[in-house]
Amino acid sequence: MKFKKVMALSMAAVMAASLAACGSSDTTDTQTTGAETAETTEATEATETTEDSASADGSLQYKDVVLGETGTDITTTIKVLSHRTDMLTDDYNGTSWADYVAAFNEQYPGITVEIEGITDYANDALLRLQGEDWGDIMMIPAVTKADLATYFMSYGTEEDVSALVNYTTNWTYNGEVYGIPTTANAQGIVYNKRVFEEAGVTELPKTPEEFIAALQAVKDYDSSIVPLYTNYAANWTLGAWDAYISGGATGLSSWTNDSLIHGSNPFADPGDGTGAYNVYKILYDAVAAGLTEDDFSTTDWESSKTMINNGEIATMVLGSWAVPQMQGAGENADDIGYMPFPITVDGKQYAAAGPDYNFGINVNSDDTNKLASLIFVKWMTEESGFSYNEGGLPIAADDTNVPDIYQAFTDAGVTYVVDDPAIEGEEDLMNELNSESSLNINNGGNDKVAAIIEDASTQSRTFDEIMEEWNATWTEAQEIVGVTVNE
Repeated sequence: MKFKKVMALSMAAVMAASLAACGSSDTTDTQTTGAETAETTEATEATETTEDSASADGSLQYKDVVLGETGTDITTTIKVLSHRTDMLTDDYNGTSWADYVAAFNEQYPGITVEIEGITDYANDALLRLQGEDWGDIMMIPAVTKADLATYFMSYGTEEDVSALVNYTTNWTYNGEVYGIPTTANAQGIVYNKRVFEEAGVTELPKTPEEFIAALQAVKDYDSSIVPLYTNYAANWTLGAWDAYISGGATGLSSWTNDSLIHGSNPFADPGDGTGAYNVYKILYDAVAAGLTEDDFSTTDWESSKTMINNGEIATMVLGSWAVPQMQGAGENADDIGYMPFPITVDGKQYAAAGPDYNFGINVNSDDTNKLASLIFVKWMTEESGFSYNEGGLPIAADDTNVPDIYQAFTDAGVTYVVDDPAIEGEEDLMNELNSESSLNINNGGNDKVAAIIEDASTQSRTFDEIMEEWNATWTEAQEIVGVTVNE
């Protein structure tokens, strides 16, 4: 059964998969959904099912699970740690965790699923990981790849899993896959189509200069509208900027794991409006020109959704996961669009595409719970419609359903670029460089982006001075780690 809630844009469909929790409280919420925990009277049958689904070496394999057949007699309870605290609230206006698990239990009534939502997920999940009894499934936080096997069960070999699942390279190590993506995002800009039209912006910008000009046109049209909302105060939202500097700004799938790691001064200006330099410069220039909110320290994530829906904000730089949230935050869902990031490489636009949080299964869970967890992950990937509902690109390899929010990408002939896997033997180099440089590219390095906003506002540093500092610290990190630099 395909469980999808595909709502008309006029309806309040609030679905989002964020890289940080978007719940409204600072507490940790636990919700038990699905069948009530039953006595484990069928433990023998469950054990037999586990053995039937094991590979030759006894380990469980993603490829061996057949939904609706494998493990239908299991009776057990599994616990899932999630960053999606919003999906646990009573007033949630979308497909909640309870909805998904209820549909799951139509096939697997004996598997009770407890969902625990964690607000400060990126930090708290790492702390919880140190204990072996945190649960059975979690969204994999920023762990060192060499430690994956210590914490998580392998889903199988890269060859086997990648034949069934897209975007598996992020958590692959030594040929084994330890994470299955919950959804996948393309990187663009959320914008209010009505505001752009009324401001006279009739063509979507394709270069940084055209984008700044579009923001200026909005301000000239109505100074009460915020042309670009930074969401500075939330902090986690600023991590979005890192996601645009790879394939979307260069057209190269090798940029992150080769050009960035081995490149000389990767944050220098290439002189053609592309690259990491020009991604971050858009933010600096917008703030410096007064094209963002009056006081960045008072921004508010939750209210920003309603503001862009109402036309009080023109643009926000966020992944595609944010579009359904903005559409569902008011009565103007049709006004919310998603445009490619305004960088053009040799006459063509690209968009970085990659996985959001990945499901990881506790290597210390017993065999029955490992199998139950594997079944739930596979159901979420292949049957739930979760990625589609989130405005995400397909995760299951045979899924061709792409949400309508990508129409502007199709119209512009955008090519999606997925990062190549790390070079063999260099799987942990990015983590080491991030640690030594403190830049934490795509790894929670939000403070460096916040500093761009601060410096642009006060003019305490020029943008070139910021990039020179980044290049210097990255070069020093390369020397400390012992990276070969390609001049």
